[in-house]
This record gives sequence, C-alpha cells and structure tokens, in this order.
Amino acid sequence: MTSLPLPHGLHGDGSHKVIAIHGWFADRSAYDPVLRDLDFGSFQFAVVDLRGYGEARDASGTYTTAEGAADVLALADRLGWERFSLIGHSMGGSVIQRALAAAPDRVRRIVGVSPVPASGLPLPPDQWELFAAAAHTPQNRRIILDTTTGGRRPAAWLDRMVRRSVACSDAKAFRAWLDSWAGEDFHDRIDGSPVPALAVVGALDPALSAELQRATWMRWFPRAELVELPSCGHYAMDEAPLDLIRVMEDFLRADAEDGEDGEAKA
Repeated sequence: MTSLPLPHGLHGDGSHKVIAIHGWFADRSAYDPVLRDLDFGSFQFAVVDLRGYGEARDASGTYTTAEGAADVLALADRLGWERFSLIGHSMGGSVIQRALAAAPDRVRRIVGVSPVPASGLPLPPDQWELFAAAAHTPQNRRIILDTTTGGRRPAAWLDRMVRRSVACSDAKAFRAWLDSWAGEDFHDRIDGSPVPALAVVGALDPALSAELQRATWMRWFPRAELVELPSCGHYAMDEAPLDLIRVMEDFLRADAEDGEDGEAKA
C-alpha cells in the first residue's frame, strides 16, 4: 500500500498534536465552523482531506478505512509527530480506530464525533439502496442529512450541505468509501485498547446514537467516555460547534494527567 501525501491545513502551534479527519459527506472544510475558536496555544491541529475529497478529490486509491489510516500515519511521519491524538467524524471515526489498531503506541487519545463503530454499520436493504445511490443522487444525500439531524434543520442548510458534499467529493470514491466504513468489521483489533477514547454523539441522530456507542465503543475501550449533545444531530461541527469544542478540548487536556507533556495537572 503506497501512502498519499494527504492535503491538510495546520492550525496552531501547541505541544499537543492532533490530526482531524472528516466524514463521508465532506472534506476538511467540515471543521471550518470550529476552527476559529480552538485553543491554538495548547494544540496544533492537522485537518486533512482523505482520498477522493477536497484537494485529494482526484487521488486514486482503494478508498478504505485501512488505506485512510495508513495515509494519516504517513502524514504524522512527514510532520515529525511521533505521538498525537486523533479526531474523526462519522466515517473518520472508523479511520481513527484503524489508525489506532495500526499504531497503538503512537496514539495519545481519540475523539469520535458520531463515530462509525469498528464493527461497521450494517444497513437494511432499503437504507443501503438509499446510501449507495447517494453517490450520484444529490436528493439522497439531502434525505440522509435531514434524517440524521432529526428533521429539524432549515431547508437552506440542508441544501448548502448537499452542494458542499457534491462539490468536494468524487462520486466513485464516495461510493467506494461506503463499502469500507459500513461493511468492514475490525473491532477485534481495538477491543481492550488502553487509549482513552471519547465518543460525542447527538441526541437527534437515530443512526450513530448513544445506544449504539454503548454497545460498541464503550465496551471495547476500557477508558471510554460518552457525551450526548442534546440539541444536536449527526453534524456537531455545524449544529453545536462551541459545545463540541469544549467537550473535545477538555478531554484532550486531561492527557496531561497521564504525564504526556511531562507534567501533571495541578
């Protein structure tokens, strides 16, 4: 497997290094709503485009979570980051678990924002048809967005999210990614990991719910935490950016208690 120099933006100059990975519907611009309010003195964030998205829209590949994880680890190597934390939204949540499985000694903490479990996400036939056809049918993407945010978001927001999704993703890659994140089960490779793992979910998301995380994420990670945002669906970066920042950064800062930065919290 040949790694790709993933396009990325670097934000901040803090000592705690963090790589952030987007989900199925967006490129790294998914994190734009939170970027301006992050703590750039404590953290440095590398926000990436996976193959088939954003500046890597035309990059060839197998479009699997394993390939994505290898690309992320190769980026960490190029940045000179021996130890780092990982944030992943939805499909990106599966990618960060793959990265943890591949390099468990390098990962400090992981944060999954509505993360797809490492066991995949089996879909009933009608849902599978809806998701699979979304690669070439923008209306399907809109239905998925509306459903996973509880049917409560404005029409203009749904339309904007669909336009961004279509513009920033390659249809062939989009379809191929679905087979990987929904269909692959590698949970045996992360089950029992001692790495602290936070799952943040939205109460309005019927798919990647708190109940699902309790049956998967919370069982596999002995040092797992779960936070449910009450007025939020699947897209916490857009729906509840300040709440998300506070939850993520508080969790990442707790790493100092483990002595990662050479000093414990007072």
